[in-house]
Formats: sequence, structure tokens, C-alpha cells
Amino acid sequence: MSGIALMNCIDTHAHLDGEEYAEDRKEMIERAREAGVSKVFLPAIDLPSVERVLAMSREFPHYCYPMIGLHPEEVRADYKDVLSQMHDTLSHSTGFIAIGEVGLDFYWSREFAEEQLDAFEEQVKWSVETRLPLMIHCRKAQNEMVTILKRYAGKLPGGVFHCFTGNSREAEELLRFDGFVLGIGGVLTFKKSHLPEVLREVPLSRIVLETDSPYMAPVPMRGKRNESAYVVYVLRKLAESLGVSEEEVARQTNENVQRVFGIC
Repeated sequence: MSGIALMNCIDTHAHLDGEEYAEDRKEMIERAREAGVSKVFLPAIDLPSVERVLAMSREFPHYCYPMIGLHPEEVRADYKDVLSQMHDTLSHSTGFIAIGEVGLDFYWSREFAEEQLDAFEEQVKWSVETRLPLMIHCRKAQNEMVTILKRYAGKLPGGVFHCFTGNSREAEELLRFDGFVLGIGGVLTFKKSHLPEVLREVPLSRIVLETDSPYMAPVPMRGKRNESAYVVYVLRKLAESLGVSEEEVARQTNENVQRVFGIC
């Protein structure tokens, strides 16, 4: 991974609090630093992870930054109680940089579809109230997600459409929301990915880098546990796909992070 160490790219989405890193978390963070990753943003997915991402932000200050949110796949019958506890934490804590990871996911099941819709809209309201950007997860639910976001158009502070893997039409629809960017990760590097072509039609000013660690490791690490150091492979592929320098991708995506999150 030589040659990118001074670029200071940012991993805007990584679940480094997970048990997958229990044995080598500090070493993994050090590998990320050495690879040129200057910051890592940590989304919560449920109540226990809120405490974990806060703990990591204390252990690695000015490097790991926490978010707070209920992931759609974690929405259950008790979601209102979970959201109440999260909102209380949000009201009494400082340091959260976003509302996330929130959204809709109807890929595997629609068992809690109505609950997901209600939970997502409630957390969108938190974003409007707090002026914290959204970190949005969406699978097989773009129409429903867009419908909810349109209700708050003009009030939203912005955010990230995490793990974007859609087509040009879907990208265009999402980027009609001012202040939002596409989160691009390891899928960009996959052999059969159509993202290189799609992203040529997306301004670099509307893209941020991410890993979604420990999932979706990029080529040449595909099949392994993902980690933040590997975001440099996404950066390289994006530069190649757009025909610009790696330095330009690092510079512009960092500017985008500052614009959306207020952190650089």
C-alpha cells in the first residue's frame, strides 16, 4: 500500500467495534494509520454498539468518530423503546457526528417493514432537529426511502447514501437531495461491478470513501476480513475509473467529508 501514506484519506463507514477485531483492534488501527487513513467514522447499529463506538472514540480520540442510530435489520417489535433510549443518549451526549446507520432493508424480509419505515422517519427527524447528517443504509427500498426523505426536503442537513451500488438513474435520483453524497466502497473494485461506469457520470464532489469493515473487502483482499487500511484500494480504483490522480481523489473526498460532517 505504498505511495498513498501522505494522502490522509478518510474511511467514512466502518464497524470497527465488532467482535471481528477483538484480538487485534489496536494493531488494525495502526495499520490504517500507516496506510494513510487519517480518520474513521463508526456507525452504531443497536443499543450495545452505541456504547462500543463511544468507547472507541474515547480510546482513539480525533481518529475514531461515533454515530448513533438503529440499523433497519435491527428493527424489532421493541424498536420504539430502543429509539427512546437512543434519543435520550443523543440528548445527553456530545461527540456524535451523524445519525446512523439508519435506513430501510427489505432484501431478506418485510416482516418488520412498517416498523422500519416508522423507525427511519423518526431518525430522519433527529437529523433535522440536531443538524447531524444521516448515514443511510438502503437495500431493495429506494422508492420508500426517497418518499420519506422528500417529506423533509429543504430541512435535511445532508448525509451519505452508504454502500451505493445502483445504476445511473438511481444515483441521479439520490443526488437530487442537496448536501448528500454517495458512499463508495469495495464493490467498486469487484470484477463484474458496473460502478466504474456509473461513477463517471457522478461529480467527484458527491462521493466519499468507505470500507463497511469487516464486510465487503475490496480486491485484492476480497474474501478476507475487511479493515480500514483497505480503503486505499477503493481510492485507487476510483482514481483509475475517473481518470484522475489518486491525490485528487483524496483531496476532493476529504473536502466532501468536511462539507457533510464538518470534520477534516
